[in-house]
Amino acid sequence: MSDRFIVTKEHRRFIEFADAVRHGHTIGLCFGAAGVGKTVSARRYAHWDKAHDLLTNWGPRADSDAKIYSALAKSRTVIYTPGVLTTPRLLRDDLDQAVDRTNICIAQHLEIPGNIPLDRWGTRRIKNYVQLIIVDESERLSATGLELLRDRYDRDNIALILIGMPGLEKQFSHYPQFYSRVGFAHHYRPLGDDEMLFVLQRHWRALGKSLDPDDFTDAQAIAAITRITRGNFRLLERLFPQIERVLKINELHTITNDVVEAAQSTLVIGVT
Repeated sequence: MSDRFIVTKEHRRFIEFADAVRHGHTIGLCFGAAGVGKTVSARRYAHWDKAHDLLTNWGPRADSDAKIYSALAKSRTVIYTPGVLTTPRLLRDDLDQAVDRTNICIAQHLEIPGNIPLDRWGTRRIKNYVQLIIVDESERLSATGLELLRDRYDRDNIALILIGMPGLEKQFSHYPQFYSRVGFAHHYRPLGDDEMLFVLQRHWRALGKSLDPDDFTDAQAIAAITRITRGNFRLLERLFPQIERVLKINELHTITNDVVEAAQSTLVIGVT
């Protein structure tokens, strides 16, 4: 999906927010409805789609990994998603592992080749290069887990962003020791009308078609998609494969309101 990433206004706002938190060595809260793009923006910011497999499946390095080292050296960011049953001890151990492995990759990028054998690095205390930890699905954190993150923030001077649903800022206000350290809050919003049109034009082109908002049929289709998705990025990504499927099955060439409604009928769409 990263090769089809669309840079929206909200994504640019997230970058500005994350940069401010990282360079200010503070704590930030990012909240928004499910599917608006919070996680996608965070992974893009941290280059995590490139780095996740390498950091998870730790083993012998390949020459092609150099690009990932460079990306991590640029972002200095780790993303962590706690499991539903994550204990504070598991949270600590998982974060330690992710930060240590990211530091090894960054050090590999910064060091003179051959200066330190890579297979011996795992036993060394490596300088910390990570400047930001992003915790997704942060509603899953227990009070103890939140206190553990606060302690790490205080001791290691690593900035912190917690991502979650609307109301996250109110939830964490019940923990004054943590909340007093929050420097920024960012509301990640759905696509606006202009951005919706921009994104739809990209989707139309991906299907080999052109979108004309002044054409009545296209205008009807735009209105139907806007009504169904309400600017929700995830719903758009789920809807268009179904639109393509409806077109192929019925040997149609035009995306109409009826095509959109037929595609919607195949989806389970919850409240967003």
